[in-house]
Amino acid sequence: MNPTREEGLQTLERFLPHAGISYRERRNFVPGVVSGLSPYVRHRLITEAEVVGAVLQKHSFQEAEKFIQEICWRTYWKGWLEMRPSVWSEYLEALQTLKIQMQEEPDVNDRVQSAESGVTGIGCFDDWANALRETGYLHNHVRMWFASIWVHTLRLPWQLGADFFMRHLLDGDPASNTLSWRWVCGLQTQGKVYVATAENIERFTDGRYTPRGLLAQEAPMMRESFTNHPPLPLAHPDQHVSGEKTLLLITEEDLHPEDWGIPRSDVLGIVLLDSAEAYPGIAALPVGWKSHALEGAAARLAGEFQCPITCLQSDKESLSAKLRTLLQEYGAGCYSTMTPPVGPTLSLIDPVLSELVKEGVTVRRLRRSWDDAFWPHATHGFFKLKERIPSVLKQLSLIP
Repeated sequence: MNPTREEGLQTLERFLPHAGISYRERRNFVPGVVSGLSPYVRHRLITEAEVVGAVLQKHSFQEAEKFIQEICWRTYWKGWLEMRPSVWSEYLEALQTLKIQMQEEPDVNDRVQSAESGVTGIGCFDDWANALRETGYLHNHVRMWFASIWVHTLRLPWQLGADFFMRHLLDGDPASNTLSWRWVCGLQTQGKVYVATAENIERFTDGRYTPRGLLAQEAPMMRESFTNHPPLPLAHPDQHVSGEKTLLLITEEDLHPEDWGIPRSDVLGIVLLDSAEAYPGIAALPVGWKSHALEGAAARLAGEFQCPITCLQSDKESLSAKLRTLLQEYGAGCYSTMTPPVGPTLSLIDPVLSELVKEGVTVRRLRRSWDDAFWPHATHGFFKLKERIPSVLKQLSLIP
C-alpha cells in the first residue's frame, strides 16, 4: 500500500464500481467488499468530500447511502470527540494507570501479552491479532468482534485494547478508535453493549471461523455515561485573509493543502511536521507509513506550490523556536494550519501555537467545510447526524 495521494485516488477509482449495491450487500462479510481507502482518508491524502463526490457521480444517493453513511460515521466520531475532549484525556490517564498496573501485576501483563501476541487459544482472535501486527489493517466488522472478545471474553481493560489498535493500525484514529471501543463496552450509548457471537462470526466469515463455546454470551454494563462529559461549543475557525503572506504548517492530519482555499501566490513556504511518534509506543509499520506519506506530500507540494519545503520532527522543546526562525527567514506574516482534531498531534502543536500567539505571531487555525457542516450535528447519537446527511451534502454542493 503506497502512502501517496496518487495511490489513494487510484484506489478510489478501483472501488467506485462497487460503492453502491455491492457494498451495501457485502460490506459486513470478511473479506467482503471494502474500499481500502481508510488510511488515505484518515490522513486526508484524499478527502471525504472527494470520495463522496466521486461516488455520487457513479451511483445515486439511494444506491450508495450505506457507503456514504460509513464515511459519515468517521466524521460523527470526530465531531463528537471534538466537543468532548475530556473523553480522550480520560482515556490517556486510564491507560497510563493500567500500564503501571501491568508492571506491578505479572498476571495482568501476561494476559495482555497473550492477547496481543495471538496465543489465547481462540483461533479467530489470534489470527486477527497477528494480522493487525503484520499488516496494520483489520476489516471493520472484525474490529468489533475483536474488541468484544478482548473486553467480554478475555476480561481485559478496553483501554489496553484501544491502545493496541492505535499502536498498530495504519488508519488509527483517536476519535473512531476510542469511541468505538467505548461503544462495544456500553459506555458510549446507554443501554447498548456489543457482544460478538459465534453464529455471527461464522456467518460473516463464510464459515472460516466457528468459535462455538469459546465466547462470552453476555456482558455486564460498565458504569459511566457520556453525560459525564458535557459537550463544549465548537471553536470558530479562522479564515485566510486574501493577500496575507503565510507559511503553511501541515501535519499528518491533513496532507492535502491544495484545497485549503489559500492562493498559491500567498504561500511563501511549507512546513511539514512529522508527528508520527506523538502517540507513545506506536509500531514501526504505521510510523513508516506516515513518514513516507509526509515524504510523498513534500515532493508533490514542492511542485504544486513552487515554494521551499521544510520538514520538522516532533520535538516540543525546540519546535516553537524553529517555527519562529522559519517565519523570519521567509518573511511571512503568519502561519496557516488545518487545526488537528482532538488527539496526539493536537496535544503536540497546540501549546506551541499558543506560545507563538502570545509572542505576537498570527496563527490562522482553519477548518474544512466538510467538518464545519457536519460536526454541529454530532451532539447526540449518530441518528441525528445521519438524518441530516442529504441536506448537508446539498449544502456542500455534492448533491444537486
